[in-house]
Amino acid sequence: MRGRRRIAVRAAAVMLVATAAGLLGAGLVALRVARDVVTPPRRRRQDVDIVAVDLAASTVRLGRSPDTVVPGRYSLWFDHDRGHARVADVLEQDDRTVLRRLEGVQRGDLERASHGRWAGWWYLTPADLGLPFREVGIPTPVGIAPAWQIEPAEPSASWAILVHGRGVTRAEGLRAVAVLRAAGYRCLLISYRNDGDAPPSHDGRYALGDEEWRDVEAAITVARHEGARRIVLMGWSMGGATVLQCITRSPLAEHIDGVVLESPVVDWLSVLRFQAEAARLPAPVRDAALAMLGSDRASQWVGLAEPIDFERLDVLARAASLRIPMLLLHSDDDGYVPIDGSAALAAARPDVVRLERFAVARHTKLWNFDAERWERAIRVWLTDTGLAGATAPAASDRTARPRRPRAAEPPSAD
Repeated sequence: MRGRRRIAVRAAAVMLVATAAGLLGAGLVALRVARDVVTPPRRRRQDVDIVAVDLAASTVRLGRSPDTVVPGRYSLWFDHDRGHARVADVLEQDDRTVLRRLEGVQRGDLERASHGRWAGWWYLTPADLGLPFREVGIPTPVGIAPAWQIEPAEPSASWAILVHGRGVTRAEGLRAVAVLRAAGYRCLLISYRNDGDAPPSHDGRYALGDEEWRDVEAAITVARHEGARRIVLMGWSMGGATVLQCITRSPLAEHIDGVVLESPVVDWLSVLRFQAEAARLPAPVRDAALAMLGSDRASQWVGLAEPIDFERLDVLARAASLRIPMLLLHSDDDGYVPIDGSAALAAARPDVVRLERFAVARHTKLWNFDAERWERAIRVWLTDTGLAGATAPAASDRTARPRRPRAAEPPSAD
């Protein structure tokens, strides 16, 4: 009897240690997940197989993936971003590989590469557009942030401030310059804290728009100082979230005339839960990671100076307060930021928000998939809202000008 009792006690002790170890392990995983959300990437995953390169035939054969099979033109980074190539039409495909047109190699030796990274960039610098530009500095709360300023063909008081997404740089916005410049806009492609170009914040962590919006506000201040009388903000992904925070929190929001967002994050909690499910994270780990990001104490373990206020970042909950005309461009197959938030925002405020809905384009790659349709959607929206053209109204006329677009049309489908 005494022997059985000793065995039971030992078994209970083993179970307790195993449970504690399991909880500790889950906690460490949750901490790593939380850190990944807010830590700027130092080295990006090369998850595209480069199977064969034929420079003479201008082709490249890649491993098949949800991204590499989508029609359009894209960037292929390789050699840990030291190399870059432009890839276009799908020529053939099978169960394992995709053969695509190789438009050119801008840097590096693609024939020696075995893995790469797929991206929506096409242009690397404004010089690729063949347009004059200049480097300018934006005085932000964390220091001088570099930006590219591209002038329109004719003098204009209309400005477009372009805000890139997470883990990329201002080059992402170069795809929008042609359509905005043709509409009479001076384009200001900004950098912001922790993106690798602008100065870092004190903690060196992303705030998911909760702090980055102040750098957008600084760009608005510069534009107004330079004589801007019409301002449109455009953002991609987390840049979209940052723009939304700016127009709902900055006192300068009254000077913003329109907003264009591609694949934007409207509600971070929904997006992070979606990504956790896609990564097959257990719900307890996911919930613990989100709790750490929002906790006064645990957020310090993640490296944040301040916790993330997810409630404040939920723009859908404040949809009733939106007043600025807005165009959303999003794809049903986004795979990273689901379209649900954009669709819900458009449904909640059809008087202010128009949604251009794609079926096949993936995340932040709508221009790459169908540049003609993408540019047409922006051009038509600018015209419908009275925001096209270089001539802006006098400041005294702002309150008299209608600020809302016509009622949104049903979203078009591919």
